[in-house]
Amino acid sequence: MSAEAEAGSGGSTAYIQHHLQHLQWQVGEGKFMTLNVDSVVISLLLSLLFLVVFLRVSRKATAGVPGKFQTFVEMVVGFVDGLVRETFHGRSKLIAPLAITIFCIVFLMNFMDMIPVDWLPGAWMKLNELAGHDPHHAYLRVVPTADLNITLGLSLMVFLLIQVFAIGHKGVGTFVKEAFTAPFHAHGAVGKIILAPVNLLLRVIEELVRPLSLTLRLFGNMYAGELIFILIALMTWNAAFSSGLTYVMAPIQFISGFVWTAFHILVITLQAFIFMMLTIVYLSMSVESH
Repeated sequence: MSAEAEAGSGGSTAYIQHHLQHLQWQVGEGKFMTLNVDSVVISLLLSLLFLVVFLRVSRKATAGVPGKFQTFVEMVVGFVDGLVRETFHGRSKLIAPLAITIFCIVFLMNFMDMIPVDWLPGAWMKLNELAGHDPHHAYLRVVPTADLNITLGLSLMVFLLIQVFAIGHKGVGTFVKEAFTAPFHAHGAVGKIILAPVNLLLRVIEELVRPLSLTLRLFGNMYAGELIFILIALMTWNAAFSSGLTYVMAPIQFISGFVWTAFHILVITLQAFIFMMLTIVYLSMSVESH
């Protein structure tokens, strides 16, 4: 959606609100649940893209001199595998593939923020207009990780994996015992009974903080990045109301967009890396005994 298309719909405020509105589907009677269709569909497509690319590379991998893309994939796999070996202190063949999957999918979701803010929403508006629908009510957000529901879903997946790994490595008995006996230890039955509620409360807080921190860190950074791109896109539209300012703001908009894009590439990569590393660290902590 172009900034000019919002001229008759409330100006810059409407433009921002339009870009921050999801394509939604009301599930059940009485709006039982609202589904952000754009976030779900784009997440599934990016996940499918990751699977297709990596499966194709693995099937075409050669023992001789690899191609450029195979070399790149092998570098990523080797780098992540090295991090897992240094960080994860348990034994599991699942951690390295899981870490690679998390990094690549989160990175792909973040990378959607690199697409100019008006391209895909504008194309969606045009399709709705051709179909005879009101283009101003055709909403589309293309950055899944700027949706709190997606980041929360990813974090809850990690949270469940933490519990599964902990029970798998320690057993149900030790897992439950640690919830009541750590971090504060006591000698004697009376001391253990007294400290059990405190230990359990601290354990619950510790476990809940992990998915919460993963959720808010990723969502906050990507939402802020998306909003800054939208504000940069508004520079020339706002200047159109002042005579002569459009020609001044156009190069400033271009430079601002270029600088923020270059910086944001680091942000999206770093956020994917942090999400992956924290997942590995949390899984490693879950298999260690107190």
